[in-house]
Amino acid sequence: MSLLSRIEQDFLTAYKAKEEVRVRVLRALKTAAKNKHVELGREPNDDEVIAILGKEAKQRHESVDQFTKGDREDLADKEREELEILSEYLPQQLSPEETEAAVDEAIQKTGASSMKDMGGVMQEVMASHKGRIDGKVVSEIVRRRLAG
Repeated sequence: MSLLSRIEQDFLTAYKAKEEVRVRVLRALKTAAKNKHVELGREPNDDEVIAILGKEAKQRHESVDQFTKGDREDLADKEREELEILSEYLPQQLSPEETEAAVDEAIQKTGASSMKDMGGVMQEVMASHKGRIDGKVVSEIVRRRLAG
């Protein structure tokens, strides 16, 4: 079963069970997928749906940070709840150790030696671990490795 089919099926189940938060999150995902469908002229594949999920999750992370800084824990909690639902559909994230190993491997593979090579390393890591790795964390690790 494709990821999009699973989201559709879970949406119907949540709708029938009157799970408001899950319905809201899955409806937003379905809308984003529909927009991607129109953009591509075909139904998005699983990798493209994972990219949509990643974008939605990133937005929730940023919202949590902003609401927490603004002392609005009520709104931050709402975003965390939505993020929890989104993470059910995302692939398992790499551990910090696995992320560091992926960066080291990419540095070795690309032959990077200075900060000017950062883009190539980032591209290599992100492409080989689509949806399973946080770009912000990778960026910090790459900076540390190439700066020293």
